[in-house]
Amino acid sequence: MPASFATLLYDLNAASGILTITVNRPDKLNALNAATIEDIGSAFAQAQDDAQVRGIVLTGSGEKAFVAGADIAELAGLDVLAARKASERGQEIFGRIEESRKPVVAAVNGFALGGGCELAMACHMRIAADNARFGQPEVNLGLIPGYGGTQRLAQLVGKGKAIELLLTADMVKADEALRLGLVNHVVPQAELLDFSRQLLARILGKAPLAVGLCLDSVNAYYDQQRHGYQTEAQGFGRCFASDDFKEGTTAFLEKRPAAFTGN
Repeated sequence: MPASFATLLYDLNAASGILTITVNRPDKLNALNAATIEDIGSAFAQAQDDAQVRGIVLTGSGEKAFVAGADIAELAGLDVLAARKASERGQEIFGRIEESRKPVVAAVNGFALGGGCELAMACHMRIAADNARFGQPEVNLGLIPGYGGTQRLAQLVGKGKAIELLLTADMVKADEALRLGLVNHVVPQAELLDFSRQLLARILGKAPLAVGLCLDSVNAYYDQQRHGYQTEAQGFGRCFASDDFKEGTTAFLEKRPAAFTGN
């Protein structure tokens, strides 16, 4: 029997071999906290070990958000060392998704911001509902992405556009995300899960070994950039010693504009 998860829904269709994992914190717009990240890691580990699971759809509960970001109240309590460890742990777990030999499709049903955008980018393909919005708004909090966002965004949309999106914290609508190559397809909200499962079903009709080796081979191209993840984790941790981080998170929680000083 599959394990149950406090923050996820885990639904395997035995006939098709397609597992649907749903981040299930609708009252928090499915924001990522440490418990959710651990649940995601456990769910994907379980899926890799289950021969009945042949492909995975990852989505969020409700129609407003895939994952609207990290849990800012939880982040605000971290120090430099804890923040770096949290970044490294998030990178490790999201890396498991990227390195899966079973294809993973993100069905993005609304906001995919911060850690949510990073989670979607860790998946092999992204299908966006027409109401989806993507972004890395961490600089608004005096932060940088910590779960691989600085690396995967550049890989997907190119260095120049990635830097623009990271530094402006601009949100990208679904049609623009498609143009940039951040997503594979845009579909109406009502068709999102069916489309994602149909795409997986087409892939699952191919040779499983060859599919897994294709994924492994593409990922191998980016191994030379692995040090970038270490740099990101170190930078993420350093932000937690800054006055700007304290001001950014306090302003967010107090629902007011931040006044940054550069310290």
